[in-house]
Amino acid sequence: MNFGWLINLRFLLDILFASALGILLFSRVNEPRTLWLLRGYLFLVSLAWFVNRFANLPITSKLFDGLVLVCSLSLAILWQGELRRLMELLGTGRLAVLLGNPQKEFQASTNTVSFLTDAAGRLSQNRRGALIVLDMGSDLRPEDFLYPGVPIDAQVSSELLLNLFAADTPLHDGAVLVKGNRIVSAGVILPLSRQTISRYGTRHLAALGITERFDRCICVVVSEESGTLSLANQGRLERPITSSRLLDLLKEFLSPPASKVMPKVSSSNLSISESSNSLDGNPRPQKGISSSTHNKENLQ
Repeated sequence: MNFGWLINLRFLLDILFASALGILLFSRVNEPRTLWLLRGYLFLVSLAWFVNRFANLPITSKLFDGLVLVCSLSLAILWQGELRRLMELLGTGRLAVLLGNPQKEFQASTNTVSFLTDAAGRLSQNRRGALIVLDMGSDLRPEDFLYPGVPIDAQVSSELLLNLFAADTPLHDGAVLVKGNRIVSAGVILPLSRQTISRYGTRHLAALGITERFDRCICVVVSEESGTLSLANQGRLERPITSSRLLDLLKEFLSPPASKVMPKVSSSNLSISESSNSLDGNPRPQKGISSSTHNKENLQ
């Protein structure tokens, strides 16, 4: 019996699955340097597979296998946070996050965007520190935080946000988690950024930290010292911004996927690697939040 068709079918399935995995990886990578590394690694793997399968070159094949192994170990060290996140998503069955298909619960209405902007603007005017995490499809769960906070499960409103961040309330030092049109929890303690930036306070470092780990969430930050408004996204912080600029950004980020156009990073955006130096070369230290928050972070 001729099994040639079966061999050809396995070969086609192999190519199909490998191509699908490559397309999925490329669609989930937004950082240009990371994309270049991934392209180079996949090209090296493809070349090693071609030499092993079609060329009778034992020494060259061994060299390619060793080179792929070394590059794999290097990428595992470089992307340890991302690989850890991938295993967490696979282990918890959050395949929609991997496929980049946010559910309806993550889509915010126009009223919610207006409430968030209004509350942030009033907090900024009163110089009351605030940190609001907006989940756009990362499906953030209690185990993703240092402390999951206190469950709220209430409709988003300006008045409720102002009350949660009032100075005499027990939850004002932590972050507020918002999914869609509802406030999920308050008093959430976020992981800090992996890179220490002395000119930022703990609130800003926490906003950078959570957006480094989860690419489908953003953070609105209000500085307690200066009242400056900031927006963190994918480990980058845009500051200072006005209330109107914040409204435009929230509309673009939280709009439905069919009509969403990701906002361009303006020249005022400061990435983690760039923000250690100020624009004028004279960075001004910023306390960010009260000492009670620093103590709470240290305890965590």
